[in-house]
Amino acid sequence: MKHFVGSERVRGALRSAGITLCVALATLAAIEIMLRLADLRMLREGSNERSLTYRYDAELGWAAVPHSSSLVTNARTIHVKHNSLGFRDIEFERDARPRILFLGDSFVWGVDAEADERFTDLLRNRLPGFNIVNAGVSGYGTDQEYLLLQRIWPTIQPAVVVLIFCTDNDRLDNSTNIRYDGYQKPYFATAADGTLQLRGQPVPTSRQLYIKQNWLVRHLWLARVAAFAYVEIEHPGVDVPDPTEKLVSRMHEFVEAHGAKFIVGLQSRDDALVRHLQAEHIPFVTFDGAESYPSQYGSHWTPAGQNLVAERLFGLLSEIKVDNVTR
Repeated sequence: MKHFVGSERVRGALRSAGITLCVALATLAAIEIMLRLADLRMLREGSNERSLTYRYDAELGWAAVPHSSSLVTNARTIHVKHNSLGFRDIEFERDARPRILFLGDSFVWGVDAEADERFTDLLRNRLPGFNIVNAGVSGYGTDQEYLLLQRIWPTIQPAVVVLIFCTDNDRLDNSTNIRYDGYQKPYFATAADGTLQLRGQPVPTSRQLYIKQNWLVRHLWLARVAAFAYVEIEHPGVDVPDPTEKLVSRMHEFVEAHGAKFIVGLQSRDDALVRHLQAEHIPFVTFDGAESYPSQYGSHWTPAGQNLVAERLFGLLSEIKVDNVTR
């Protein structure tokens, strides 16, 4: 009799546990379905150029996968292919020609432009005596471009460095550690003595990269919520005073210390930055009037805009007598 009662209790406990488990699973399944139907932007898997072809980088935040390729749709659909260095460019080969290195964000990388439509490729045709290198990375701020410059310098060893400054958003990029739907990045804060201090390295993994690189997070929206909550709690957003002018000065000093020339191109005129460039005697040119796609797509240059940018850069490069630079 006691054995019978004990068995009934065990079966009852198992039934209760089973019911509880089924209810829990049904609840989680219902939440999963609701999350998928809600399709919250913060939980979506990205479909832009960064999420399609980029990977986590502990120093820079994100960087393109070498030899990766994809189709990217924004204002138009373009073909994308990265070389062995992770640049959207022809394969880099060192030769006797002096090298001109272009740094920048999506305007240099070429969102909404086929590779041969970009101003760097147009300049390559007009400056055959120079080895043109496009090292643009979509979404980068001046801070990440400065760090990238230091990383690739031993490989490229340019005679000229051209920084393309995106007036639309580079100041925002430079003033925080999180951009573009949750991508974590390094940043520079100004110390009490006025110097810049690099912070945020190693860069935490962004929630978008959790989705891209983790099978469970990619396939289960509940796991996306957990990843989102973890990143938000452990690595919250930080805002710092805009360090743009100091970053440009740092880049200028680094380039000149290595015996190269430094020039700047501005997407559109930024009066504060123009005054700074003039004070530091940094050659610059602005691209006001360059035709672009609608602002909802990011205002990237059309083929006609790319041509105008190439023309103005060609004029500036001619004025500073780059053809006398040897390396």
